[in-house]
Amino acid sequence: MEFKHVPVLLDEVIEGLNIKENGYYVDCTIGGGGHSYEIIKRLTNLGHLYGFDRDIDAIRHCNEKFKNFKNVTLIHSNFKNAYQILLENGINKIDGFLIDLGVSSYQIDNPQRGFSIIHDGTLDMRMDIEQKLTAKDVVNTYGKDKLIEILYNYGEEGNAKKIVENIIKARKISPIETTGQLKEIIENSFPKKVIYGKGGVSKKTFQAIRIEVNEELSGLDKTLLSLINMLKSGGRGAVLTFHSLEDRIVKNIFKRESLDCICPPKMPICMCNHHASIKLINKKPIEASKEELKLNSRSSSAKLRVIEKL
Repeated sequence: MEFKHVPVLLDEVIEGLNIKENGYYVDCTIGGGGHSYEIIKRLTNLGHLYGFDRDIDAIRHCNEKFKNFKNVTLIHSNFKNAYQILLENGINKIDGFLIDLGVSSYQIDNPQRGFSIIHDGTLDMRMDIEQKLTAKDVVNTYGKDKLIEILYNYGEEGNAKKIVENIIKARKISPIETTGQLKEIIENSFPKKVIYGKGGVSKKTFQAIRIEVNEELSGLDKTLLSLINMLKSGGRGAVLTFHSLEDRIVKNIFKRESLDCICPPKMPICMCNHHASIKLINKKPIEASKEELKLNSRSSSAKLRVIEKL
């Protein structure tokens, strides 16, 4: 299957990063290379882009896409390792970073990757196909309490208990192997009168299991702080989020690092010795325009936050 992905909020991301032609940039989740291509176009031979992705298919695609560029380094790794890998390669300061936390269109549209609610396929959901844990393992081996916790915390699913009860019943008969099977179990956990919205009633559960499989929220805060630390003065960081859990982490980190004091409000004098390291370029998240929503419905939940290093 050809690797296709439409970059979300492309113009807004590029404008937010305020590209310096001789700068060093990091695309932490390079995907189809859409955002990266626009960054590279604005760089001279003295500038450089480091692109990370845990999906080997994305790295292979971008190796071909950028084969004529000399100022690109692609690295097959989780972006949470970016700070250490960059240091090991002699890079301790950068002019900008981008983190796109969305699942790529290629991953969603390829049934064998197991992300899609629409296309029936293997119950997988791994962003890195070399890792061991799959969605099938989570659904078929996790205990009842753990599954309820995952659906409630990662999917904010109010019907978690009933869904998990039905998952347990089904897997006792035979293993749950496909996304279609899981979707049917979830839908049967709701009253027939429930009106299915966009993505249906399965969306929250699929999101929760995907987050668990890929440990999407774990370490995100530390990674943001390490990348902020690497920014040169005037350098910028941009983060695209697609659900409230990850956006809350990004929002809180950016807000905290933009303040000169983080003491409790009732503290009579400052005792924290904290100093702002960044300023917020946009206090409210940037969302897709009506024009973009018409062209790419998957941009509907996207939120862009941009900061600048002081």
